[in-house]
Amino acid sequence: MKVKQISVFLENKNGRLAEVTRILSEGNISLRALTIADTADFGILRIISEQPDKTLELLKEHNLTARVTEVIGVRLGDKPGALHEVMEVFEKNKVNIEYLYSTLMVQDDQVVIMFKVEDIDYGLEIIKNNGMEAITAF
Repeated sequence: MKVKQISVFLENKNGRLAEVTRILSEGNISLRALTIADTADFGILRIISEQPDKTLELLKEHNLTARVTEVIGVRLGDKPGALHEVMEVFEKNKVNIEYLYSTLMVQDDQVVIMFKVEDIDYGLEIIKNNGMEAITAF
């Protein structure tokens, strides 16, 4: 089955990602997956949501450049080699993969999102000081 993915062009500056998450939060949009690819000046945020048409509409209403592309969602077992099985099938059938990313993982009814920040120690301090929990392993 094809899945609608929303791609959003963002300037690489403080607050832009928070603006998108605010818009989606206020629009009652639940995220199922997201990833961001960046350069020094801009990034492309890729979003999978329960309501892709509404997601696109909300982003455009706030003058953000966004578009829909189709992707394939593949359910994998939580076991070593599961991804490799799919990769082998694609390789054998000459399916070219442009990119891939994982969905938001649910663990003990909580979503886990991985953040890469410039100063890891400072980021961890901020998380701790704000009553949030940083995981140590999956």
